[in-house]
Amino acid sequence: MSAAGTVLSAVGGTYQIQLQDGRTIEAVLRGRIKRDPKTGGQVVAGDNVITAPQPDGSHVIESVAPRRSQLARRAPGAGRARQKVIAANIDQIVVVFAASNPEPNSRMLDRFLILAESNDITALIVLNKSELVSSAAAEEFLAPYIQAGYATLRTSVRTDVGIDELRSKLCGSSSALTGPSGVGKSSLLNVVEPGLGLRIGEVSEAVNKGTHTTVSAKLIPLTCGGFVADTPGLREVGLWDVHADDLGTYFPEFRPLIDECRFDSSCTHTHEPGCAVRTAVANGSIPAIRYDSYMRMREECTS
Repeated sequence: MSAAGTVLSAVGGTYQIQLQDGRTIEAVLRGRIKRDPKTGGQVVAGDNVITAPQPDGSHVIESVAPRRSQLARRAPGAGRARQKVIAANIDQIVVVFAASNPEPNSRMLDRFLILAESNDITALIVLNKSELVSSAAAEEFLAPYIQAGYATLRTSVRTDVGIDELRSKLCGSSSALTGPSGVGKSSLLNVVEPGLGLRIGEVSEAVNKGTHTTVSAKLIPLTCGGFVADTPGLREVGLWDVHADDLGTYFPEFRPLIDECRFDSSCTHTHEPGCAVRTAVANGSIPAIRYDSYMRMREECTS
């Protein structure tokens, strides 16, 4: 008999699926699903599927339900541009950066936030390893994002700071935990959901970047309800299907000002006279570091 379930992981053409009755099975794609360019090779953690048992005891995925949301980026590499979906059907993106070791990169954080904004998904910024820097340094890094209206949280596995609050934000939701390698995503999940035993990577002293311990997204059921997708550490975040004309609307601090621009929604916020966004940058109402990210990202957006 067919059964509905949620994909927990997808590795080498084999899918771990949690059925609605709580059982976990392995399944492969039925041939016609695999050949469909809309689904073949694109089924990811978080997808809702219908499975069917086979006479030999194995299971196949019969169909894939439409997604309500997805976390997607431009696939890395210099070849033909294509989409890489990381996780599906998520309610919030939890973007984790380390306060130090590796050093946080605001431009990369901005790219993660654009992925969230362009997919209409709530974003939570987590500054992990907060014990490694002063409170003033943490505040300085987070200030532009707090000003923009993003929810932020400081955490430390070592000193147990922010763990209960993070757990409460994950419980009952379907979240994607993402960020660069080495920032402590797996360590956070190990304390949020005791007993997971996720492998933890070290940070290379030579390049100050974390080693990859998660090779594909894995959806983890939480005992308090909901799921969290542990995603691979990313070293580049290419924008996918983000148009230059829309980019300004993905910066929350820009949005209230767009109608005040002389050329309103057609203003590119790059050179036009009477641009309210540029005026706000000049008077400090919008941090220059955020505007610089906007200008840099415009160069790679589709027209």
